[in-house]
Amino acid sequence: MEYKCDIEEILKKYPNATRDTLVPILQDVQNVCGCLSREAVIRIGAYLRLPASSVYGVATFYNQFRFRPTGKYHILVCRGTSCHVKGASNLLLLLCAKLGIREDGVPTKDGLFSLEAVPCIGACGLGPVMSVNGKLYAGIDSEEKLNAVLKECRSLRDLENGVVR
Repeated sequence: MEYKCDIEEILKKYPNATRDTLVPILQDVQNVCGCLSREAVIRIGAYLRLPASSVYGVATFYNQFRFRPTGKYHILVCRGTSCHVKGASNLLLLLCAKLGIREDGVPTKDGLFSLEAVPCIGACGLGPVMSVNGKLYAGIDSEEKLNAVLKECRSLRDLENGVVR
């Protein structure tokens, strides 16, 4: 899956930009482009008069930044202590098996789903938890609950494609 975007349009929002605007620029580029490409890192560095290695260093410091595109529905599963005790490992195994992917963020072949395990989502009392594109799903402790979340995602895709089921 390839993401094309106009980085110049994003940079126009930051006239007279300085090093202080690096993180917001990276966030905007990722939001529009889906990830930070090598070309984007180089172009941002040139715009801010920073070496690309400095831009890359900042982007790798924060785990919010990605260097490859995710699936349309990017799933994060909490691996924090509370979620782990409540079955997050089983949730991850089920997701990997159902979607045919690993927890490394690489999308499914159709580009619909990607999966990552994260240290904590911050909803410790609701575990096990997962989020899909930032929407939190709590208490996903059974295959039935997981199936309902995946069905919701697939239904949204079908609506976008004009398919009614």
